[in-house]
Amino acid sequence: MFTGIVETTGRVTAIESEGTNLTFRIESVLATELKIDQSISHNGVCLTVTSVADGSYTVTAVDETLKKTNLGQLKTGDRVNLERCMPATGRFDGHIVQGHVDQTGVCTYVADMDGSWLFDFQYEPLPGDATDQNVTVEKGSICINGVSLTVFNAQPNQFRVTIIPYTYEHTTFSDLKVGDSVNLEFDIVGKYIKKMLAAYR
Repeated sequence: MFTGIVETTGRVTAIESEGTNLTFRIESVLATELKIDQSISHNGVCLTVTSVADGSYTVTAVDETLKKTNLGQLKTGDRVNLERCMPATGRFDGHIVQGHVDQTGVCTYVADMDGSWLFDFQYEPLPGDATDQNVTVEKGSICINGVSLTVFNAQPNQFRVTIIPYTYEHTTFSDLKVGDSVNLEFDIVGKYIKKMLAAYR
């Protein structure tokens, strides 16, 4: 379990294809503190460390993960947001994040507000009726590329967030451009409530 508070970024130094899987080598200051079998969030995707050496480590994304996330679009040299699992004695500074991406979205607008940045995102409706859709609520939580954020201007299949300077400088939001794909994990509490209400319909 994660909180959406990114610890640092890593850089992709190599990508290897193994059947339908992709193995990524990530260079990061966290590498010396990691161990094999440890779970770590990469742009909001929970992946297992498979090797550690020389200031870097490897993780493998299987076909299902590549289909549901933007990891398959990563290139050598790209940065990724990193967060280790929350310790049992830790604080929930963000919100409950599982590292299980629901779907990808697209950045549709970026504006420098001279002290903060506005980002708009849009995501495709899922097959099915309205009760099957992922939703955001005003002032609710969303996880974007592993970053816990507060939603506003919540509308069907689109929303806006504000990024403060610290988050902009210490995550990959400073790399994000209009048209870029992002990983979205919707609030787990909202997903449970949606499912329970659907049972009464």
